Amino acid sequence: MDNDNNKEHVPVVTEQSLQFLETYINNPSPTGFEWEGQRLWLDYIKPYADSHFVDNYGTAVAVINPEAEFKVVIEAHSDEISWFVNYISKDGLIYVIRNGGSDHQIAPSKRVNIHTDKGTVKAVFGWPAIHTRSGEKEEAPTLKNIFLDCGCTSQEEVEALGIHVGCVITYEDEFMVLNNRYYLGRALDNRVGGFMIAEVARLLKENNKTLPFGLYIVNAVQEEVGLRGAEMIANRIKPDLAIVTDVTHDTQTPMINKVTQGDLSCGKGPVLSYAPSVQINFNKLLVKTAEDNAIPFQRQASSRWTGTDTDAFAYSNNGVVSALISLPLRYMHTTVEMVHKEDVDNVISLIYHTLLNIDPEHDFRSVK
Repeated sequence: MDNDNNKEHVPVVTEQSLQFLETYINNPSPTGFEWEGQRLWLDYIKPYADSHFVDNYGTAVAVINPEAEFKVVIEAHSDEISWFVNYISKDGLIYVIRNGGSDHQIAPSKRVNIHTDKGTVKAVFGWPAIHTRSGEKEEAPTLKNIFLDCGCTSQEEVEALGIHVGCVITYEDEFMVLNNRYYLGRALDNRVGGFMIAEVARLLKENNKTLPFGLYIVNAVQEEVGLRGAEMIANRIKPDLAIVTDVTHDTQTPMINKVTQGDLSCGKGPVLSYAPSVQINFNKLLVKTAEDNAIPFQRQASSRWTGTDTDAFAYSNNGVVSALISLPLRYMHTTVEMVHKEDVDNVISLIYHTLLNIDPEHDFRSVK
């Protein structure tokens, strides 16, 4: 932690906000099928914005000061990893392929929702009982052997439920608060980001702040399959500055090598990244803002790229001044992702105070 202080933490997230977060996390929003989550998000943020629009693939944008010439984006992504139905066997079992970076190792014994035009069909990832595996070499879960059982015994019975190749599948695990310290659930990566940028809009409205620029609050689709939603919307908005928020790895749990993954911890504040796509002078403004407002923060080196929508914004439109504020998260791409409540508050605060420090006349170039 680069900025350690003894200041008592003041919560930012309200009880009403938390109710929205729970509803938003629990709603399935798989890559390519984000529509319902976007409706929920827009309904929440509309009172804090002047206008909004949605693009052809579902990226949702709330706008403050839409007539302003100088444009600033704050962005998160709305999609979650999932599975596609890939093959239905003659005996009614379903085999899958990934939609995003889904982890085959956590699949066995998980309950899932298969989304069809007829509604949601419940199923489970089956796995051979331990008794039937004894004495033989253990076979690990792979994409070739994990399968879904929806209680059917034939391909025709499965199809009669409305299931077909291409149906999307999500886990059914839901939101909870753990030890009054962590928010926990599936898809915190990165719907918690969409929640945080919406909370920034709420703070601006409730504190009657007037910005000298147009603010585009972007909840992008299709990040989990290559930053695709961010690519599309960056070219439509053509922003001057972009602050992206996503999750990064807490590295304090077993089997994570700090030498390669860095030393990051839930509860020690937002993470500021160093990478070619992160504009160094804009990043310095984030650091100064954190220090001036006694917001604890951590640092991360991201090598050649951040792997987040920051890369898509930075390299669009002949170069957009971009920076990344990450939220430490445990157990990424599992159904028990965990983030610290105080980190969520502090990411919101850091984005909020950074916006108040942005001057449209500022030139972030080092050489002029």
